[in-house]
Amino acid sequence: MESTAELNGTLGIAQIGVGYWGPNLLRNLVANKNCKVRKVIDITPARLKYVEQNYPDIKRSANVDDIFDDPEIQAVVITTPAATHFQLAIRALKAGKHVLVEKPMATTVDEIQQIKLLANEKNLIAMAGHTFLYNSAVIFLKELIKSGELGDIRYIYSQRLNLGRIRSDVDALWNFAPHDISIIQFLLDDVRPVSVQKQGMDYVQNGIDDVVFMNLVYPDKIMAHIHVSWLDPHKIRRMTIVGTKKMVVYDDGADNKITIYDKGIDLMAELGKNMDFDNPALVRFNYRSEDILLPKVNFVEPLKAEVNHFFDCILNGTKCRSDAEHAQKVVEILCEADSV
Repeated sequence: MESTAELNGTLGIAQIGVGYWGPNLLRNLVANKNCKVRKVIDITPARLKYVEQNYPDIKRSANVDDIFDDPEIQAVVITTPAATHFQLAIRALKAGKHVLVEKPMATTVDEIQQIKLLANEKNLIAMAGHTFLYNSAVIFLKELIKSGELGDIRYIYSQRLNLGRIRSDVDALWNFAPHDISIIQFLLDDVRPVSVQKQGMDYVQNGIDDVVFMNLVYPDKIMAHIHVSWLDPHKIRRMTIVGTKKMVVYDDGADNKITIYDKGIDLMAELGKNMDFDNPALVRFNYRSEDILLPKVNFVEPLKAEVNHFFDCILNGTKCRSDAEHAQKVVEILCEADSV
């Protein structure tokens, strides 16, 4: 049964975790007119002090039990270490709360399947925080591919590099690659890759890869390459998509985040020889290098758009873009890479 708050269009929200990424989500939740943040949970006194200093009206606690039995809370936002996501999400769903879980939604495919089944059974939203699916530039890319302007996609490659922040709970693959995998899956309509390979190396901490190279092959001869590292001199968040008609670069760190290149190589048959493309001896190549376009993409903070989408799914029944189905495909690829 829906609560009075939910029926009135204002959701009672609790957030678990206000560590590295949590403050950004909390800021957007507090500013959103569709919700009221009622409680914040964190086991670290310093983080609770941060909430008290910046949001004194929000109740604070170190005990997660304080939110699951609270009828004034309809949804829970989980921004804790990845290993805790599953148990917290299951507890929230069992208590009848919608959940927004930071990526990855869980660390195994079986765990995400359990989250998905329970959410469906209780008619609740279980959403993964794949923030880049709410990035205006990524949505522009999706529409660009859908329009056919790039032609058929040939290959995609991405780099997500930085010097630090080094983590001990997950490696660079699980820390960075979910972003790129999620984007590529979104652009390719969540089709499953036919093969997954990765190579990583641990330099700073034994057993925790600092750099990873991942190769994916999709149906129709589409290849994707993902390079992630927190041990690199450059800060790069860039993806290149090569199509049969045009090519495009999405650079998240640039002012102009999308650059479209009207470049390519076309087969060209020789005149007077029946235009026969089936005979390799008669084929020549036409090298195209024409306009470079910098389309205007209206920027909206992705986290703001993500939070709005979460509430839209709950209040209006909108299909969730980063639901458990999408989250499962991302984790399937990560787990397959780890098993190779």
